Amino acid sequence: MALTAESYLESCQSDFWKGVFREELGYLVKELKGYQNVLSVGCGPAIIELGLQEEGFDVTGLDVSEEALEGAPDRIRTVVGSAEDMEFDDAGFDAVIFVASLQFIENYQKALQETERVLRPDGKLIVMLLNPESEFFREKRKQADSYVNKIRHPRLAPIEGKVRTHFACVETEYFLGVEKKNIFESKEPDLAALYVLKGKKP
Repeated sequence: MALTAESYLESCQSDFWKGVFREELGYLVKELKGYQNVLSVGCGPAIIELGLQEEGFDVTGLDVSEEALEGAPDRIRTVVGSAEDMEFDDAGFDAVIFVASLQFIENYQKALQETERVLRPDGKLIVMLLNPESEFFREKRKQADSYVNKIRHPRLAPIEGKVRTHFACVETEYFLGVEKKNIFESKEPDLAALYVLKGKKP
């Protein structure tokens, strides 16, 4: 069964995914402190983006899928467009985030180049990557209709290398322990569902 935008949005209403989004939002709020104008690339129905707006951030959501953006709240500014060819001015954003989206973009290298362009000097990049070593990833891979099976770039090292090419002060960490339906704090590679890259535009 194909995963449609409608079925994805419906699945997001489960207690498990609400818990995941809550943890991701909390992480982003902390990391984005001092950065006001935020671009979220691959935002889908903009659930986390709404949370960021409610925390006082100015948020723009970008997604290649018009269907996915139809599920986004009206008060979130959304743009249909390609991550590899963003129709934004140079140095227009304080921060750019990819919440489990970069690995699904065909030319992630070009997307990172565009990210560098649209960030202001000293602007912040946060990339949340799905961690292929985690139990969460392995279990999702077994499900034929899982969005994880649409991933184009499961290997983390090449992505991290490209981030380090374009950005300075790069830090990494494992985040968001998931075991079955349980969510907890963990930085263990086999338990943390996400691998996070953080950097700044030189």
